[in-house]
Amino acid sequence: MPLPSLSPLFLLFLTPKAWSYEAPEDKQDVFARTACPAFLTFTNAAYLSGVTVELPCLCKPEQVQSVVWFFRKHLERSEDAKALTDHHGNHLLDPSQVPHSGDLRSRFSIRLFSLLIFRAGPDDAGIYICGSAHKDFFYGYDLDIQEAPTLSFTNRLASEASDGKQDQSADLSALYRLFTSFQPWSVCDRCGVPGEQVRAGLCYIRSRFLNVRYRRANQTVVSCGSGAVPRAFGLKQSRVAAKLEVRSCRMTCPSQAPPSKLLGLMSLFGSSSASLPTGLPLYYLTHPDGQVLTLGCPGARPDMAVAWDRGNKPIYRSEHSSGADLRLLIDTGHHLLFQPAQTQDSGVYYCWLHGRRAAEIHLLVYPHFGSQSLLSHPDFPAAVQTVLGSYAAMTTVFFLLMLGRAVLRHRREQGHVD
Repeated sequence: MPLPSLSPLFLLFLTPKAWSYEAPEDKQDVFARTACPAFLTFTNAAYLSGVTVELPCLCKPEQVQSVVWFFRKHLERSEDAKALTDHHGNHLLDPSQVPHSGDLRSRFSIRLFSLLIFRAGPDDAGIYICGSAHKDFFYGYDLDIQEAPTLSFTNRLASEASDGKQDQSADLSALYRLFTSFQPWSVCDRCGVPGEQVRAGLCYIRSRFLNVRYRRANQTVVSCGSGAVPRAFGLKQSRVAAKLEVRSCRMTCPSQAPPSKLLGLMSLFGSSSASLPTGLPLYYLTHPDGQVLTLGCPGARPDMAVAWDRGNKPIYRSEHSSGADLRLLIDTGHHLLFQPAQTQDSGVYYCWLHGRRAAEIHLLVYPHFGSQSLLSHPDFPAAVQTVLGSYAAMTTVFFLLMLGRAVLRHRREQGHVD
């Protein structure tokens, strides 16, 4: 359930325990070995929309036992920085309860000294600073979240020929050059059956006129949505869109260990393989129909290959990315998205991580009437027909039994008279 809507400006008079993480005093502070920069700079980081972003606080003074995260938009002033709080203290927010779209306050958690943003979107782009309750700033990030409007499907030969290459664009001016930088192809997301590989291509800019406070390994290259890009470049109109490419693959499953003696005895006494334990983590989820539902694979990270099955039927991106029915799809963050969920979506779903089944999810989508009239529900006529048919059948059986009983009694009375 999303957190209640709050004012966008977080006041700093809250107690530190409510919106920070405090290190145990008896544990060694591993951050004390890393010196913080004397002049605060911002490390550029770019991700596709929909992924879970983790921003670690890489340094802090040894005497500081707790940190606070601050956030501001790229175009806002430093005075507009807001303290982020998940109102759970050290309690971690459950990603399964995070709505697919919502404001930043309902989609982040503080784990140890790191800030986690679930299903990050373009509105989450900005400056994130790890600091203290006294507004001492230790480490900063320049976060850029890019959307991939469409999926591109390529054949394996063409994609192998372009592996490791960057999609260069023409010079838009003498001041900068835009290009798409592709990540390596992921491993095949399934084994033993046809699977898919994905790779993301993010928009970057090369220029000698970038702001020096925003840094990368290459000082002349940052992502297109970075705060280092001068406003005079006007990249909002000319920036290159991010890309997500998909290609088919097939991978053999690793050899499995021989069956144990217990499984052999179970099969000897007639137990079917379906009744044997699968060894997968098992999850149960209920959700009302008519509302958006997002399923995330437990343990998945942005750099992992994730796949989804419904029962034994694979759900491929190539089959759920085009056409009129886009109610069920896999988004760029590798979540299984129902827009909206319906009662017929109930069933058993499996997710894969790096070519291995990782979890089994039992989903029940129940009717949610709310303000909807019961008579207007699309399943109401079929339900009435089923109930009336069952009642008629039971009534018929009852009268047949009563008739048979009466016939037997009549014959017995006739036998006594004779």
